[in-house]
Amino acid sequence: MHPESLYFLFSPITRLKGIGDATAKALHRLLPAATDGGLPVVRDLLFHLPVSLVDRRFTCSLAEAPDGVVATFIVTIGEHEPPPVKYGKKRPYRVYCSNDTGEITLVFFHVSTDYIAKALPEGQKRVISGKVEHFDGMLQMSHPDIIAPVSQLAEVQKPEPVYPLTVGLTSRRIAKIVGDAISKLPNLPEWIASEYLTSQKWPGWKDALIAAHHPNTPEELLPISPARMRLAYDEMLANQLYLGLLRRAMQRQSGTVITGTSKLTNALLKVLPFTLTGGQTEVLKEISADMKSGHRMGRLLQGDVGSGKTVVALLAMLKAVEQGLQAALMVPTEIVANQHFETLSKLTETLGIDICLLTGSVKGKAREKTLADITSGKANIVIGTHALFQEHVTFHSLALAVIDEQHRFGVGQRMALGEKGAAPHILHLTATPIPRSLTMTLYGDMDCSSLREKPAKRLPITTRVIPLSRYGEIMERLKAALDKGEKVYWVCPLIEEKTIEGELELTPENDIAAAQSRFTEFKARFGDKVGLVHGRMKGEARNAEMAKFSSGKTQLLVATTVIEVGVDVRDATIMVIEKAERFGLSQLHQLRGRVGRGDKPSACVLLFSDRVGDVAKSRLSILRESEDGFKIAEVDLSLRGGGDLLGSRQSGLPRFIFTHLYQHIDLLQHAREDIGALLDADPRLESLRGKALRLLLQLFGYEVLDERTKQASEAV
Repeated sequence: MHPESLYFLFSPITRLKGIGDATAKALHRLLPAATDGGLPVVRDLLFHLPVSLVDRRFTCSLAEAPDGVVATFIVTIGEHEPPPVKYGKKRPYRVYCSNDTGEITLVFFHVSTDYIAKALPEGQKRVISGKVEHFDGMLQMSHPDIIAPVSQLAEVQKPEPVYPLTVGLTSRRIAKIVGDAISKLPNLPEWIASEYLTSQKWPGWKDALIAAHHPNTPEELLPISPARMRLAYDEMLANQLYLGLLRRAMQRQSGTVITGTSKLTNALLKVLPFTLTGGQTEVLKEISADMKSGHRMGRLLQGDVGSGKTVVALLAMLKAVEQGLQAALMVPTEIVANQHFETLSKLTETLGIDICLLTGSVKGKAREKTLADITSGKANIVIGTHALFQEHVTFHSLALAVIDEQHRFGVGQRMALGEKGAAPHILHLTATPIPRSLTMTLYGDMDCSSLREKPAKRLPITTRVIPLSRYGEIMERLKAALDKGEKVYWVCPLIEEKTIEGELELTPENDIAAAQSRFTEFKARFGDKVGLVHGRMKGEARNAEMAKFSSGKTQLLVATTVIEVGVDVRDATIMVIEKAERFGLSQLHQLRGRVGRGDKPSACVLLFSDRVGDVAKSRLSILRESEDGFKIAEVDLSLRGGGDLLGSRQSGLPRFIFTHLYQHIDLLQHAREDIGALLDADPRLESLRGKALRLLLQLFGYEVLDERTKQASEAV
């Protein structure tokens, strides 16, 4: 339930004037922040800001009007010239107009003559506004944007906001509905510290929202305009408050004291085929200190591709097992779960511990046995997908939960696993290097560790950027590589497809179509050496294809980005990424990390479309120049923004509306410090500002992410 002051903002948009069923459906398609069961509310509409504006203030002599500009004129309506009857609507309807400075022809196609006669009565003056151009030496305006009485000139010449649209809506329609919503905006208490608000010279929340919807200049559309800076800071305050409450709730929880005996960890270190890096040793010290502190651990371990996160996680889990406790490793896909199971089973085969696998593909008696082993405690380490946090999975003594690629899981999923057992310690892993700003917004509720050092024997990967026009040459090199017994990944991208409305849309199925097409082509060319994996294959089929590729039964694996994370075929040496310009830099870096994992030289080939411009080519060249995932992630963030960096469809990401992380990094840092100081002084949010910040949390929807958020707030 929302407090009374927020009732209007969270009421259905159908409360606003002029919204019928058709408009409501169009707004439902348009507004990505829709809440309350997927139905858009007034707040969602008000948070949908214009992206550009049309300035109709320009006017000039008709005789001197330049081509291609939007201009506004007062004209006298002259003769109407309907198309001859024999041509029907194939010819335009023309209306000749003039003023003291010249003449202009208004041109209409497929329009009602009754409408034109009523809108443009001969002999009267009207305001017309639209794009002007010359045709056969005559000035004309095709389908004027606005035709209005002269008395409305001032209204016509107000800058007109342009909104992101969908079929069935126009910018003017949205602006009219927004106008009704703005007229009913409540006055909310100020949640920004007064001294900071004054120093920044920002407007209040209500005035900022009004200004954001009524820009007068292009500069007012920029993320650094005062109104938008204010709204971005509001959003960051809400984000940091939410994470701060979660962090403090976690810190107040008691955790199982895990010291271990070193018996299993020392035994593993003796059989490892490598020595731990300095970074791995340091991170293990941090994790060990957390687990024996008596407080519940919540730590994120970031590690670039090949930095050795899995071994660190295994050593942490063994500490729990040494003490007679259980550990769990949750991963996003069955392919990765199977690979982790095989890898960890081999590493620990001499240690005498029981590792089990639980995924959707484990069925029947095998599943019953696995569940029984987990419940009895016979299973020391459990590896699985989201199946691990289902209600019927009962752990005997879960003390440590490791969550791999945690941004791929929603908050509710992660917390559900964290509720198994007696408040287990949580260690999050990610192989996606994350810029500092994203770390603060995604993982501000956790302590963070980084592995930047790669094992000494890790070979560099040669990266080449090549146009698709050299496809024939690529095929020759591919054949030569296969003849030498090398293993190759060929990754297919999302492909653009036109919808019925004529808009470009990307759908998850389209990359599958592209992969299947390449598979068919390569199968005809290379025979049984070719395999195929994609996200819609059943787990058993995907695992079988990966096993064939890993064993060498196939050498060329055509795939979608399902192989992006965690797939480990150590003797794969070539990665080809088709239409690489359609991927983010961080995603390309992740895909590149699927090769170069063994002792053979490896290469990554980025194929780009011939029509790609110089900017896209230079962007790809960053991959050629660097293998530092953290550096690449920073560049990617500056180019694409936080949502796209990790994948906008990932459920764990906050959906930022006003915040541009790269441009607002200083504001984010201030918000983090501000909230830290506030929670130290007012942990229960009982002050006037604290109560206002409670409203802010609800305004940005954080209370609906998970009911446990409220419990965390109350616990503090």
